[in-house]
Amino acid sequence: MLRELVTIPLSWLYALGVSVRHALFDRHLLPSSSVEVPTICVGNLSAGGTGKTPMVEYLLRLLLSHGLHPAVLSRGYKRSTSGFVMANSTSTIEDIGDEAMQVHRAFPDVPVAVCESRVRGVKQLKRQVEKLDVVLLDDAMQHRALRSGLTILLTPYDHLYIDDHMLPWGMLRDLPSRALKADIIVVTKCPDTIRPIDMRVVDNRLHLPTYQQLHFAGTEYAPMEQEGTPLVLCGIAQPQYMLEYVRTLYPLAELMAYPDHYHYKPRDIDDIMVRSQNFDFVLTTEKDIQRLRTTPLVERLREQGKRLIALPIRIRFYTPHEAFDNHILNYVREAKR
Repeated sequence: MLRELVTIPLSWLYALGVSVRHALFDRHLLPSSSVEVPTICVGNLSAGGTGKTPMVEYLLRLLLSHGLHPAVLSRGYKRSTSGFVMANSTSTIEDIGDEAMQVHRAFPDVPVAVCESRVRGVKQLKRQVEKLDVVLLDDAMQHRALRSGLTILLTPYDHLYIDDHMLPWGMLRDLPSRALKADIIVVTKCPDTIRPIDMRVVDNRLHLPTYQQLHFAGTEYAPMEQEGTPLVLCGIAQPQYMLEYVRTLYPLAELMAYPDHYHYKPRDIDDIMVRSQNFDFVLTTEKDIQRLRTTPLVERLREQGKRLIALPIRIRFYTPHEAFDNHILNYVREAKR
């Protein structure tokens, strides 16, 4: 009760500030522009935990399989650099951030760049990349300075944006009404047991306009063959989804959680080593392992005969993915023309 008394007024003030900012863009008092390259924004209204990076990777596989030439642009959250930086073979997470590094390592032949200004970033990509059919904008829904050609909004099944509140009372960093600006809404992190009637209930509750496509997707984890019991180590927004899956394979698995995009410090590595003594290996996310590779953790675990393993994940659609795929491909092809 005390927390609500404090956070509710703060959330009203935050919502007011966000509303004023949008109004300035809507009235053209703040500049907003388009770019000549087709752009697809993958975003959300909440502060993380919706599955943006797996969606970006899904889109990359889709576009590459149809002979298209995509690039990825993000802001490079918590990087130590500034301005436009293109990922290369010597890039580190300090240069481009953990999410961009994850995508770069998974798709080394795809141009991946970071820039605070999405407009400037896209223009730089257009100048530097010889073949460029479309730019995927990772987490750019709140960047009004660039008008994206196609917007995909992600919202988790068990925490829809219509059920949330603005920060700091809830997890929303943007107004629920901004969902109307999306072309496609994907309800992510759906359970394997979701039924058509469950989807209809969500569809009715969201009450989307006819121009918006609605899709439902879950998370598909890679098969695990490692024997023993893991310590699940996460620095992500909502680690419970991963823990629930891991416990279906390893019922005695335990979670050691840190904040999203956490920068692991020497004392954290010491704590992890102490906690890991009761486990056979440490299991982490693809995003976390980008940071953990720069720490002594891998070597210290190896000295104890243990491994640090990343659990790959992919988007899995529960609605026919062909409609989603065709929407993406048709947009890119028409925008190119």
